[in-house]
Amino acid sequence: MFRLASRGPSALLVHRMAKFPTSRSRDLLLLERLWREETERYTLPNGLTVLLKHDTTAPVASVQVWVKTGSIHEGAHLGAGLSHFLEHMLFKGTERRAGRDISAAVQAHGGYINAYTTFDRTVYYIDIPAEHTAVAVDLLADATLRSTLPADEVAKEKEVILREIDMCLDDPDQRLGQALFETAYRTHPYRQPIIGHRDVFAANTREDLVAYYRERYAPNNLAVVIVGDFDPAATRAAIAGHFGTAPRRRLAPVPVPEESPQLARRDHHLFEDVQVSRAGLGWQIPALTHPDMPALDMLAMVLGHGDSSILWQSVREKARLVHTIDAMTWSPGTSGLFYVSFLADPDKRAAAEAAVLREIGRVAQRGVAPAALAKAVRQTVTAEVNMRKTMSGQAGRLGSAEVIVGDINYTRRYFERLTALTPADLRRVLRAYLVSDRLTVVSSNPASAAPAAGATAGRQAMKLDFEEIPLPNGARLLLQPNRQLPNLHLRLAFGGGPLFEPPGRRGLNALMATMLTKDTAKRSADEVARAIEAVGGTFNDFSGNNSFGLSAEVLPGDAALALDLLAEAALRPAFKPARLETEREGALAGLRESLDDVVTFGRKKLREKFFGAHPFAVESVGDEAGLRAVTPADLRALQARLLVAGNAVLAVAGDFDPQALGPKLRAFLARLPGGRVDFPSPGLAQQAGDFVETQPRQQAVVFQAFPGPGLRAPDFYVGEVAEELFSGMSSNLFERVREQKSLAYFVRSSRVTGLDRAMFYFYAGASPGRHGEVLEEFGLEIARVQGGGVSAEELRRCQTRLKAGKRMAMQTNSARAMQAALNAVYGLPLNDWRHYDARIDAVTPAELQAFARKYFQADRRTQLVVKP
Repeated sequence: MFRLASRGPSALLVHRMAKFPTSRSRDLLLLERLWREETERYTLPNGLTVLLKHDTTAPVASVQVWVKTGSIHEGAHLGAGLSHFLEHMLFKGTERRAGRDISAAVQAHGGYINAYTTFDRTVYYIDIPAEHTAVAVDLLADATLRSTLPADEVAKEKEVILREIDMCLDDPDQRLGQALFETAYRTHPYRQPIIGHRDVFAANTREDLVAYYRERYAPNNLAVVIVGDFDPAATRAAIAGHFGTAPRRRLAPVPVPEESPQLARRDHHLFEDVQVSRAGLGWQIPALTHPDMPALDMLAMVLGHGDSSILWQSVREKARLVHTIDAMTWSPGTSGLFYVSFLADPDKRAAAEAAVLREIGRVAQRGVAPAALAKAVRQTVTAEVNMRKTMSGQAGRLGSAEVIVGDINYTRRYFERLTALTPADLRRVLRAYLVSDRLTVVSSNPASAAPAAGATAGRQAMKLDFEEIPLPNGARLLLQPNRQLPNLHLRLAFGGGPLFEPPGRRGLNALMATMLTKDTAKRSADEVARAIEAVGGTFNDFSGNNSFGLSAEVLPGDAALALDLLAEAALRPAFKPARLETEREGALAGLRESLDDVVTFGRKKLREKFFGAHPFAVESVGDEAGLRAVTPADLRALQARLLVAGNAVLAVAGDFDPQALGPKLRAFLARLPGGRVDFPSPGLAQQAGDFVETQPRQQAVVFQAFPGPGLRAPDFYVGEVAEELFSGMSSNLFERVREQKSLAYFVRSSRVTGLDRAMFYFYAGASPGRHGEVLEEFGLEIARVQGGGVSAEELRRCQTRLKAGKRMAMQTNSARAMQAALNAVYGLPLNDWRHYDARIDAVTPAELQAFARKYFQADRRTQLVVKP
């Protein structure tokens, strides 16, 4: 058995960086601290590749199996979606386990199991408490190497995937993406959808599936990647025991044709049932490992990453031609795309396209400013740090390097190239690749717009508690130092939401939150964006049913800038009328875009019916009438009411010194105006009954909604368990509706939660002819729980999954700061996670039965069917 330990950059490189401390060398030194973390790589005698990274930062582990096969490797079956079909089938039964036993075992140990398929790989993963790593290894080995692909399950899952294909056909973003790949690629298999063409997929047989499985799922075509706080010796033994016994097999290479050079511009414009125009401009670029890729990546960031980017400023802010615009590179193992996408009103789409091309032409002539390149490099460094926030993220990074690039040290070599870039390099690749002969333009537009005919291992574990520091003016400061990762998150939260909006001004709070991140007395919106993006940070707003606020995330050395931006936004927002118009139009475009998704459309209609005159009848983003009515005076009035000290909580988590930063944080909070805020508690006049909406879609979506407990209710945690009981791949509802009867592609429950009341609802996507059967299944499942049919083992699995989910959710500084800040705003225990496990474990089958009887009453049910 051959093992290779992967370490960081050479001592010579580190010495040179220390001797010549430029800003870029400081970034490399920051990353070098992470690259020193050891990754063990070895190969079993049967050819299986293993990557192990021991990280004790959180008591969880991510176990991933990367299969080196995807939709481009399907040979004679291209376009049939066999790789994706297998992804669904590998959890349906093995030589040792029935299908449901797999998901039940994962849930019983508090894990989360899932998989995904791309063009060039299929990945199966389990995120699980670290002490159960061997369980995940056993389950994934069983699934990937010993699946039986039962005939009855193949037939049922085929129906499920046909529903999934219908969902894709209903999604305008999916349709536009497929149009892009079919147009940009003429010979490469990238032009075939990963999920398969509907008619080609429908012709698949079990024999096709079994043959593909036996051909591609060999141990010498797999990589096992594990990151987390596992026992290294026990984990190596588990891998050898479960994966190492499978024999190496013959593995013929699958020829993948190279894409022919594009010789002229290509266009593909769709005119369909949508309300706004989506458009994309794509240029062919080389593969991920090509020496020009770092320059192309930085060019994309300079052109279209963030509010201070060139295209955002010129095409959105100045020309007002688009609602959103961004640029990216998609560079897999072979030929890739440089892609600019935007959302625009239909009558502005062509002008926006022309403006994008003009701006790219200007950059080709004038070049890129050094400061813009430096900002992009810093953003990329920050992204590299952020990738390591979770065990799953780290494992995904290692898997990509091993399977796609073939070099787990590729990240280091990439950054060495990247930090050597000059503005001249960006100008050179722009002129070489972003040329008219390589351009593909696609768009999705309303049918009415159609032209007329003829026309580090061993890091110390951290504790999760925040320290609360109350200020004399009523503001609260929450601190959680965590020096494990060079990352700092500041979260400023306030009580708010629709309950505080005047009638006829729905969406005012969310719009105000967005406006806070724009112009201030000190900086213009452009200057705000340039300041935060220059250091690779983020500065965002958030808003919901009960709260709103601001967040800033930076590298530790940029804490002063993050605090300054927060302070300016909270204390001196400008609320300029011109900016209000721009953001209003963006919000309205977002509303129109959301209506193109049938599930979102149905959820909006459900809220309207259920909540009636209650403010929660409209989502926190608002409605068109409310957004159009908002004035600068409304924004100032709401700011004066809500942005007061007694309503403010600032949570700070990450790499900082409380003694140095704490006084500055307190000084900011002390400047907030005095005052407190009490949450209104309007009554709920629910509109019970059965309702039907029609939409020109290929699938139906069904909803059933009931009253539920609010965040402060004594039975809130029973509701937590109930939602888990009705959701997930091992739930009884999922098992009957999807697995046994193939009635729906997705089925689950969810909640819209306020402090004092909530809506608990079930929903599913089904074929139009069978949605009635799904509604019957909702009723049967409710009756089962009301009749005391929940077993102790079923409840235990739900409790285990919820507790593990809470543990996994606490991995990032941003998530911890958000949780603590909202707990403080809502008057809940600050470090509530300490008691979460006990409260979940305290729920009994009898309490679930009482919960279902109390809330899920037929005469209090709001039912909605959205169908073609």
